[in-house]
Amino acid sequence: MRFNHGLNMALAGLFLAILPFSASAVWEEKYYNPKPLPDDVILPMPCEGAMAFRKVSIPLSQPLQDYSITLGGGANDEWGYLEQARAEHIAGSFAEGKSGKGRYFLMAKYELTDLQYQALTGQCPTPNMKLRLPKVNIGWVDAMNFANQYNLWLLKNQPKALPVEDGKPGFLRLPTETEWEFAARGGLAVSTAEFRDQRFPMPEGITSYAWFSGTQSSNGKLQLAGLLKPNPLGLHDMLGNASEMMFEPFHLNKLDRQHGKAGGYIVRGGNFLTPQSDIRSSLRGEEPYYTGQSDNKNKTLGFRLVLVSPTLTSRDRIKEIAEEWKALGTENPQAKEKKSPDSIDNLSSISSQVQDTVLKKQLEQLRADFRANAQLRDEQRDQAIRTSLQLGAFLCTKLKDDGEFYDRLNGLYEKTCKAGSELDANCSRRQSQLDQHKKVLNFIVNYYADTLVDMGVTYNAELIAPQIRVVQQQMSARGKTNLNGYLNTYWKNLQEYWKNGRVARDSWLESCKKNN
Repeated sequence: MRFNHGLNMALAGLFLAILPFSASAVWEEKYYNPKPLPDDVILPMPCEGAMAFRKVSIPLSQPLQDYSITLGGGANDEWGYLEQARAEHIAGSFAEGKSGKGRYFLMAKYELTDLQYQALTGQCPTPNMKLRLPKVNIGWVDAMNFANQYNLWLLKNQPKALPVEDGKPGFLRLPTETEWEFAARGGLAVSTAEFRDQRFPMPEGITSYAWFSGTQSSNGKLQLAGLLKPNPLGLHDMLGNASEMMFEPFHLNKLDRQHGKAGGYIVRGGNFLTPQSDIRSSLRGEEPYYTGQSDNKNKTLGFRLVLVSPTLTSRDRIKEIAEEWKALGTENPQAKEKKSPDSIDNLSSISSQVQDTVLKKQLEQLRADFRANAQLRDEQRDQAIRTSLQLGAFLCTKLKDDGEFYDRLNGLYEKTCKAGSELDANCSRRQSQLDQHKKVLNFIVNYYADTLVDMGVTYNAELIAPQIRVVQQQMSARGKTNLNGYLNTYWKNLQEYWKNGRVARDSWLESCKKNN
């Protein structure tokens, strides 16, 4: 996927001086995207170059919605001050069309290479394989300046190459730690359990996905970008090869939150000198901005860029955000009408009538605390709904498999052991087998019915419907679009239950069996 490739490419030096088109030839794909995928996003660069990006999708579409995730490692006292697990939230920048199917940001598919760096900061280089090495020995300020120069070149020479959100073009920068770790773990392309593993799924073994210290891997040398297999999002070398600089300053961990002191900058991912045992998604460290009398540079430090959008893009967007914010933490934020004032509204009304300034401030703070707690409750509720929906879809697949297997067993039994015919010698065993599978099927049917009824009693359609869309996006991102049919069946069964109040076990079983 290419946003735009124009013919008039330019070289951006310190002052973005334009060089003639004939100064360089178009780069071959092997120099900027050695492992192409159909849905890669390609941005042009000076010197007829290019940079490959991958979409990192978030399954929420409203401007103030964000996605709850857990970052960091487990409960490990040895590294807890650096990597203790903590709750974070992430949101996308660009809308996925007009369908309301979430948002995304773009992350560079590979670590920035020497070839790409030279294209913006010097004479147009002649592409060769050696220049595909990640750009290292570069300071944090230099990395930020590279992003700045690339932005300016795109805005001046290839503005249509940039994705647009609410009429405003996106821009490049270093990734935040949350953006990086969400992508490194596999984002929506992995299950919740896989997301929390030490590393993203590596079915062919770690040596096929990460460069680390040792003769079986990097052998102590920086390697060409993109030689190994990608992570589930299609991103290469997220772990190992070159450590990657983050946008924000480093903070220690203080159990469930970050420490208040901001230090140097964060580096993530490990590098070609990191021991294999230390290669993990939660690995993080601090680097100083300066060493001695110069920028901090070393042979293990590189970076990759992300492409994101501004937040307050227009008056209409600001108005939309303000309205969403006012609804946060209310007792029923999605309701079109409120039949009666909620407790927060009551507290606001009381506060407006209080004359004492100190008491008024205390009531306003209490109201803010109530809203924050209510918002947390709502987020936890939505996560519980999504988990129940995924369970319902899985149980529906189980009903199909077990139901069809029982039907085959029963059909065979009817043919060979029905009354009045000569009994097969195995009829007794087949009857026992049939009875056993009937018990298993009944258990699954009852479990499915229990979860569906519990869902119907606990939540209403207004709360569940938005989470259906989120779960559909999660399943699609994990390559399990086949489960969406079972999810839709579960949703239809739930709606029928609300409508008629009948626990229609047999009907629900048959509806699940109809899925392909």
